[in-house]
Amino acid sequence: MSQPVPPTNQPNDAQPVDGNPYAVQQPGAPTGNPFAAQQPGPYGEPGQPGAAFGGAPFAPPAPARNNLGLGLLAALVAALVAAGVYGAIIGATKHEIGYAAVGVGAVVGFAAGKVGGRNPALPAIGAVLALVGVYFGQLLGEAILISKQFPLSVSEIFFDNFGNLNKVWKEDMSAMSFVFFVVAAVVAFSAARKAAD
Repeated sequence: MSQPVPPTNQPNDAQPVDGNPYAVQQPGAPTGNPFAAQQPGPYGEPGQPGAAFGGAPFAPPAPARNNLGLGLLAALVAALVAAGVYGAIIGATKHEIGYAAVGVGAVVGFAAGKVGGRNPALPAIGAVLALVGVYFGQLLGEAILISKQFPLSVSEIFFDNFGNLNKVWKEDMSAMSFVFFVVAAVVAFSAARKAAD
C-alpha cells in the first residue's frame, strides 16, 4: 500500500494535522490557542498582559451583602452626622424643620441598606437609629439656641449639662416633634429596604 503524498503547493516543512496530509498547519499560522505565541509567565502560566507587573489585575470583590455589622456601623455613623446637620439647621433657623427630620431618616436608612445589604434586621435598626439621630439633632439644636442666650459653649451645654438640656428639650416638645420622630423612622425603614435591592 502506498503512502499519501502531500499536495505539491504545500511547503516542505508543513506538518499534517491529525494524520491528514491535506489538512496541514502552516508554520507561523495561528493554531486557535491565543497563548501559543506567548512566552510563559514567571510561574509557568501563559504570558498575560501586565505579567511583568504581577499578572492581570484581580477583579474587585463583590460588595458585602447581608452584613449586619457593617450595616449597623454605617447607620450609626450616618445617624451621628445627620444629627449634627439637623441640630445646626435647628440652631440656625430656631425651628424644627420636617424635611430635615425626613433627611435624617433617609440618610440613616440608605446607609444601613446600601452597606449592610438584605439583612432583615437592618430596616428596623435603621428606624431606631433614625430616632436617635432626630433626638440628638433636636438636643443639639436646643444647645445651640441656649448658647446664643447664655455665656456657655455648645459643648458645655451638651456634655456638662445634659440633664438640664434634656429637661429644656422636654418642655419645648410639641405634637409636631413626635410627628418628626415617626416620619424619620418610617423613612429610614423604607430607605433601608429600597437601598438593599
